[in-house]
Amino acid sequence: MNSISMKLNADNLILQALAEDITSEDISTNAVMPEPKLGEVSLICKQDGVIAGLDIFKRVFELLDDKTEFIFYCKDSDNVKAGQLMATIRGDIRVLLSGERTALNYLQRMSGIATYTRSIADLLKNSKTKLLDTRKTTPNNRIFEKYAVKAGGGYNHRYNLSDGVLLKDNHIGAAGGVKEAVAMAKQYAPFVRKIEVEVENLEQVREAVEAGADIIMLDNMTAEMMTEAVKIINGRALTECSGNVTRDNIEKLINIGVDYISSGALTHSAPILDISLKNLHPVE
Repeated sequence: MNSISMKLNADNLILQALAEDITSEDISTNAVMPEPKLGEVSLICKQDGVIAGLDIFKRVFELLDDKTEFIFYCKDSDNVKAGQLMATIRGDIRVLLSGERTALNYLQRMSGIATYTRSIADLLKNSKTKLLDTRKTTPNNRIFEKYAVKAGGGYNHRYNLSDGVLLKDNHIGAAGGVKEAVAMAKQYAPFVRKIEVEVENLEQVREAVEAGADIIMLDNMTAEMMTEAVKIINGRALTECSGNVTRDNIEKLINIGVDYISSGALTHSAPILDISLKNLHPVE
């Protein structure tokens, strides 16, 4: 994440997270460290995985004290091993203590998403299908979680509701049908926006093709139905399959021939990666 994006999009969210954790003061730290003192601490990975969020981890401490110094021994998207020293951080001990939990919360969560994403993306390596995330993200953490998906080898679907047209079942119900929904979207949306339609049966697939949808999402269909749907579409639209896709069931979807598979599990079900700050000590 570059410095401009960090300042425009991430800093305020990080500051909110810090304010949530320090409403008035860090009582524990102030009790044992009443005055500034230079210290050093190690960032250690406690299990194998994929690292993501090092810039966010770093930024937490910088926002508390821009004099904090870092030496990183890995970078985002790297595979890391249990016991690996990933960074050394030097600065005011009070800052290192007060920022520890917030910084680790971001790094553990983002690395967990990157690790889970990589485990699924690797299964798709020899196919034409790309792995997408969804908008099923933690409120106010989407920028971090979608970044983590990319670090893990996945791709981002639309970022938010302003980012693209996706006509889901309730949009179609409100419009009166697939044909009507697509026609209304074409009339309303800027011509540079692609129109994606969610369909649940083969009749809707045919309607979406005839209506000129750019992308057709095959939602909660059986593998057999999706295979038939891809034949019906026959390259006239991009194809995406969705619906409770996880690492455990994605293999049966690999050979269907869709362009994209989207999975909300990448962001809503990935466990954290266990990472710690250890061996804090004063330095002269």
